Amino acid sequence: MSMKILDWYILKRYLATFFTLIILFIPIGIVVDLSEKVDKMISRNAPIDEILIYYASFTIYFANILFPIFLFLSIIWFTSKLANNTEIIAILGSGISFNRFLKPYLIGATIISIIVFFMGMFITPAASKIYNEFYDKYLGSKNTTSVTDLYNQFSENDYLYVSSFNYETKTGYNFSVEHFDGVHLKHKIMAQSIKWIENDSVKTYRLTDYVKRTLTEQGEILEKRYELDTLFAFTIDDLMPVEYAAESKNIFELDKFIEREKMKGSPNINLYLLTKYRRWGLMFTAFILTFIGVAVSSVKRRGGMGANLAFGIAIGFIFIFFDRVFGTLAETSGISPLTAVIIPNAIFLALALYLLRTIKH
Repeated sequence: MSMKILDWYILKRYLATFFTLIILFIPIGIVVDLSEKVDKMISRNAPIDEILIYYASFTIYFANILFPIFLFLSIIWFTSKLANNTEIIAILGSGISFNRFLKPYLIGATIISIIVFFMGMFITPAASKIYNEFYDKYLGSKNTTSVTDLYNQFSENDYLYVSSFNYETKTGYNFSVEHFDGVHLKHKIMAQSIKWIENDSVKTYRLTDYVKRTLTEQGEILEKRYELDTLFAFTIDDLMPVEYAAESKNIFELDKFIEREKMKGSPNINLYLLTKYRRWGLMFTAFILTFIGVAVSSVKRRGGMGANLAFGIAIGFIFIFFDRVFGTLAETSGISPLTAVIIPNAIFLALALYLLRTIKH
């Protein structure tokens, strides 16, 4: 068998097994999820079209989360078959080095990392938004529907305050916006209520019992209206922050969002940075798990493929566990989000190098 044919043979089986596992496991996940949530969907009258869109997003959302396990199992599955059929012994016995044997795996990992990059940066955020919005609307707890005493800085010189904001009606009460020039207050807008006009193409806000105080060198200018439709520089996210705000934005939107949150001094900035770094980290994860998968399954062992698959599942879940633990530490303690992403990958990279070195000898 020529090297080009060998490369294509391994690469084809690598990619085919990876996508086959996804195609097989996702329907199982949908059935399990539907069996758990169908009662809530019926009781809250979730429309069929929204349910179908939800499960389309569910497929993308959870395929992204479980990507390390799918990748790892696919490598172990077909590489173990090669080892059990003594094909790897024949390949290496023909004079091909183990490093050369790894080439098609590296090509496969590169292809998958590119797919994961575009999925994670553009497609998964859109799916995440649909998934989380449906969950909040039809499946989540109805207890938390508002936020109180929300104080936010939405630009360098502007600050807003609402005593309460209701998620369902998108209405806030005791609203005020203050504009400063340095330390000097230039004007202040107050209103008994503010409501986001959701169907308006220009995203306006309706103020009730509107009062504007403008401070000039000549004195104070007072303007009053019973009702006023106007525009503001802040978005609905500033009035109605949600936990999944960062994961529902593509890479360009996320960068702008993080810069705005840094300027405001958001307490959730580590969570947003963690989301960004995890997206980039997945590309390196594809290579690390490929190395580990090849190392543990390229030798014929007692117990055969079953032992390798059990080891693969364990490694996959341990990786996800480490990723979540360090992610939680980044959100709640002093560890930086970048460090929280690097440490799990560094640990498993060291494991990969150790296993590869062992298998070569």
